[in-house]
Amino acid sequence: MATKRGLGRGLDSLLTSMAVPDGDSPEIFMCPIERIRPNPQQPRMVMDEEALDALANSIEANGVIQPLVVREVEEGFEIICGERRWRAAQRAGLSNIPVVIKDVSPGEVLELALVENIQREDLNPVEEAMAYKRLVEELGMSHSEVAKRVGKQRSTVANALRLLRLPEPILRDLASGRFSPGHARAILMLSSQEEMLKLHREICAKGLNVRQAEQRAKAMKRGRTQRESVQPDPDVAAVEEELTMLCGMKVRIKPMKRGGKIEFRYSRMEDLDQLLSLIRSSAGKEAGHHDRVDGL
Repeated sequence: MATKRGLGRGLDSLLTSMAVPDGDSPEIFMCPIERIRPNPQQPRMVMDEEALDALANSIEANGVIQPLVVREVEEGFEIICGERRWRAAQRAGLSNIPVVIKDVSPGEVLELALVENIQREDLNPVEEAMAYKRLVEELGMSHSEVAKRVGKQRSTVANALRLLRLPEPILRDLASGRFSPGHARAILMLSSQEEMLKLHREICAKGLNVRQAEQRAKAMKRGRTQRESVQPDPDVAAVEEELTMLCGMKVRIKPMKRGGKIEFRYSRMEDLDQLLSLIRSSAGKEAGHHDRVDGL
């Protein structure tokens, strides 16, 4: 028998209580709609306007069937779950809306809002990834703990968080639905932001499907590897060899678009002391040379 994943201390019972209570339940009361405010920790950043209009029409005809779940705050009530119903009820012209009050901490508010949206599959991939990130950063959860809270596999959470490595233009397209998670995963096969954006433009321009995008990403990786494996400039190789002999440690010069960088590989602290002595000795000789020239 499958074991039910936990949703955090008390969260399972809270979510269970979000089902429509008995109509005579004293927990439910009609609250003035202006006394309710949205949840600032709402993980959902985009709400479909047409879907809100459709829900508003349904509420106008049938009323709000399922009450909002709220918590008390200084100036009224803050939504834990049910922001779409609250917004649609406003469009439908309602002045009062049924609510259920729950006593939860701010951390549990974020967790409950995330779990409800994920269970309803209301979040786009970027919103879901951002919500996981907030659970990790604000509540100090590990990836495994997040996975248990939302009833997902750890790999699902990790893959969602990887999406946040994508450049902003790609995230916007992914959030709007113009770009699929499969395309995003293909782009993540590349390491640099420049390459990612290049493949993104190519996918959009040519209408590549996910399989084609994956093949293109692999081809780009192969091309980069071939470029990196090209034989170094003979002059650079000669300087590398001379520096290696002079310093007594392996030296590697990596040319870049502008200039380059020099790497010294050492195995003992004595190697660094020797390098420092060489630099000081060279600097001292240069200073002595200038003193002699100034004295002429």
